[in-house]
Amino acid sequence: MLKPLIFGLALTLLALMASGPVGGAANHEVAEYTIADATGDWGFPSPYAHYSRGPGYVRMSFIFDTLVWKDDEGYLPALAEDWEFVKDENAYSFDLRKGVTWHDGEEFTADDVVFTVGYIQDHPYQWVDSSIVDRAEADGDHSVKLYLSEPYAPFMDLVACTLPILPEHVWDGVSDPASFRDDEALIGTGPFRLLDYNKARGTYLYEAYEGYYLGAPKVGRIIFDKMSDQTAPAGLRQGSVDAASVPPEAVLQLEGSGLEVIEGAHDWNAKLMINHQKEPFSDPEFRRALAIAIDRETLVDVAQRGQAVVGSPGLVPPDSDWYNSDVEEYDYNPDVARSMIEDLGYEGEEVEILVAERGTVGWPGSRVAELVEEQLEDAGLDVTLRSLDGATLDSRVMAWEFDLALLGHGGLGADPDYLRRMALDDTLNSARYYENGDLVDLLEEQLREIDEEDRADMIFESQELYAEDLPALTLYYPNWYWAHNGEVDLYYTKGGIAIGVPIPLNKIAFL
Repeated sequence: MLKPLIFGLALTLLALMASGPVGGAANHEVAEYTIADATGDWGFPSPYAHYSRGPGYVRMSFIFDTLVWKDDEGYLPALAEDWEFVKDENAYSFDLRKGVTWHDGEEFTADDVVFTVGYIQDHPYQWVDSSIVDRAEADGDHSVKLYLSEPYAPFMDLVACTLPILPEHVWDGVSDPASFRDDEALIGTGPFRLLDYNKARGTYLYEAYEGYYLGAPKVGRIIFDKMSDQTAPAGLRQGSVDAASVPPEAVLQLEGSGLEVIEGAHDWNAKLMINHQKEPFSDPEFRRALAIAIDRETLVDVAQRGQAVVGSPGLVPPDSDWYNSDVEEYDYNPDVARSMIEDLGYEGEEVEILVAERGTVGWPGSRVAELVEEQLEDAGLDVTLRSLDGATLDSRVMAWEFDLALLGHGGLGADPDYLRRMALDDTLNSARYYENGDLVDLLEEQLREIDEEDRADMIFESQELYAEDLPALTLYYPNWYWAHNGEVDLYYTKGGIAIGVPIPLNKIAFL
């Protein structure tokens, strides 16, 4: 096995100079492309070691390919050239590309796909439910069939476009994938290879893989550099940054700068997490009182300066094709909320709200927390705020060690199964709510409904049940803007990257 990856840029570059030319050579249309990122570190970019949020997956996706991918219009062939659903076998058949090589020169074959399916069944992968595929069978080197455990409507988005294929010759025998950090852990079939990852500085350096099956990328090197959303616009104007997420107020400032600005759909939400495992939050009527006590329009107008859309209690954003406009909205009314809280016997109840500053546009930070604190106190509660670092807040939410917490996540633009995942999955951003059997049954049933109209009816009804019980409350969907210099034609992926990541850094744009 190779030595662990060197995490020092100077040492890495010395090694590269000794081994010959790299992807950043001058023959690329764009020699180097720098992307600013407010958080910086999103983990070691192997499938099992990157952080669970979307930016971590995106960094991994530059190195590892899936069977199918997406662009701004829909599905694209990736490792699979063609595919079809075989209804009588409840299976998907994939014709794989010939001549694809792993970054170490080994040939990619159907055996790697079969191995990957088996591997995630033994070592669960956080982005794909390993129970969906019963088994995979190869028919020669370039044909593979994935047999499903039961009908599964979102297979294309949530499996084919999300599951990174692993090289069997590397991962066979790896018993602890999360701690596998050797050089070999980053051997993929994707368009880029990692040169350097600096956890402390939150930086990543990629080089183009010249042997990529779709042709050598037009960008020689990609750099992710830690920089706040507030300072990134200056870097864009000065030319030290090529692309960055920018706050809405910076959009007007960038007019006339020659930079291009793109706006995304409302696929990300700021959410009030509610600990429904403890009193009084376990009472749905108390949760409804909280919703009525919170003025979501003020959160948008004041905390977000009007640059957001008011959240739907049914989670699904209003500009989604799956949005149900008939869900209960819980219009702001502090008098009604106070009366409800008094009737329930919780006047003066002590409530703690956890909040973290993450530097991300739209993130529900201290200003949102202060407004929510004020509004809940107006409704008769005794509220305190506790500011934590992001990792500590996340861990406390997962351990149910909180009353209320402010979080946010994307993924609301892909297949509507995100409603099930955000209600039932045992993950950070999920409400993990199983008390309503009708909701649980309906969300599970929609997975197996192949007819789109019938499935839409189920999704609409699920939103109503979710909004009625309010296991968590979406506060708003921020307007997201990215600015870039036009050297790479960035775009928002239709339905989001993989399971719905709303970030315009699709690796296909760099080819």
